[in-house]
Amino acid sequence: MGFDRLHSVAFTGHRTYAGEAQEALYVLIRTLAEQGATTFLSGMAQGFDISAAEAVLALRDAGLAIRLVAVVPFASQANRFSAEDRDRFRRVLATADEVILLASDYFRGCYQQRNDFLVEHAATLVAWYDGSRGGTQYTFLKAMKCGLTLHNLSPKILPDPT
Repeated sequence: MGFDRLHSVAFTGHRTYAGEAQEALYVLIRTLAEQGATTFLSGMAQGFDISAAEAVLALRDAGLAIRLVAVVPFASQANRFSAEDRDRFRRVLATADEVILLASDYFRGCYQQRNDFLVEHAATLVAWYDGSRGGTQYTFLKAMKCGLTLHNLSPKILPDPT
């Protein structure tokens, strides 16, 4: 695990994300890289996480000096995905610069452990957060409390987090 938290960006977002902000995501990743970000962390969940990882890989392959770290909560995570998302997951893992496997098997709390890892190892969080409850909300609010720079690409108005 060789990366600097101050130059690292983590992603969090809902599984229901269907590419609504792809153009803005590419622009933001490029902008963050121009501002010094070198490492991008994806929790590899369906939806926004995998889309963000694919965007990082595409920009890296186009010559941007960035790297992708796939943070996998447990080894069989993709078994719960649709066939299409399992294929995307495997392609991302195969081309990521680093894969961090947090646990060999599923356990209650493994997703929260992954979300904590993302917040603890990044200075910036890029989200697709619409204000609904769940893991994305947990990660977004924890990042806010920890003082990370936040970028939310969801167009929905957020409730007051206090």
